[in-house]
Amino acid sequence: MTSEDEVTPGVYQHFKGRRYRVFAVVTHSETLEPHVVYCPLHDARDLWVRPLAMFTETIEHDGTLRPRFRRDRDKTVSD
Repeated sequence: MTSEDEVTPGVYQHFKGRRYRVFAVVTHSETLEPHVVYCPLHDARDLWVRPLAMFTETIEHDGTLRPRFRRDRDKTVSD
């Protein structure tokens, strides 16, 4: 499981298999809620934002608990 304190820039893999580049954890100006800014590596034209709590949560998929995103330790931001 990815800890909220461990979300740093880099490459993460979604539980469905695609990889994403995380740029930063930012703060919503009205709610002060932390959000993750990232883009899909398969289509780097789009930037996406997801609440940090959702990015780091554990989900059930095909009967197995797993992190929604996990850090891809084999890839760096420059890859």
